[in-house]
Amino acid sequence: MKRIVSISGTSRPDNYTSLALAVVNDELRKNDIEVIVIDARALNLPFPGHPDTEDAVQLRSKIKSADGVVLATPEYHGTFCAMVKLIIENLGFPSAFSNKPVALLGVAGGRIGAIKSIEQLRGVCAHTGAIVIPNAISIAGVRSAFDEDGNCTDPGSEKALRGLAQSLLRFLKDYVYPKQTLEAMVREEGKPWATSA
Repeated sequence: MKRIVSISGTSRPDNYTSLALAVVNDELRKNDIEVIVIDARALNLPFPGHPDTEDAVQLRSKIKSADGVVLATPEYHGTFCAMVKLIIENLGFPSAFSNKPVALLGVAGGRIGAIKSIEQLRGVCAHTGAIVIPNAISIAGVRSAFDEDGNCTDPGSEKALRGLAQSLLRFLKDYVYPKQTLEAMVREEGKPWATSA
């Protein structure tokens, strides 16, 4: 089974980021993907220059063993939240994001959504070596997109969130899995495509 790490990057106790990400995760699971959820609310991560924590080690290990990542953030003060930056800081060097497909999701309460945070996060992730897939999703007015039970009640938002999962799956199918298959063939003894002289 293919594996995706899904990161909710806010430590806010009650947050819409996790609700939006749950829709993406549901779509991934419907496509037979194992989803490893990492919730920033449960993480104990050190600041740069401080000793590693077990959570930091596990974070890197889970990402390195995954086929891809979904990284979600709220927009705070015109950028992505500090917890997302701390997560990225704990991915080591070279980063666990290096050569890893990463889909970005941003949510915001305002009318223009999380466009600023997504664009900045795209640059930071690309700098770490991540392969940031096209079609990042920004959910505007996120408070009105979910009911009090956490269900997505806005059809447009739900379509966009499920579309993000599908974009990541298409990228993996079209670019990542063929490469992995070819690399495995090259490593195999006998090289079945070779002809004898």
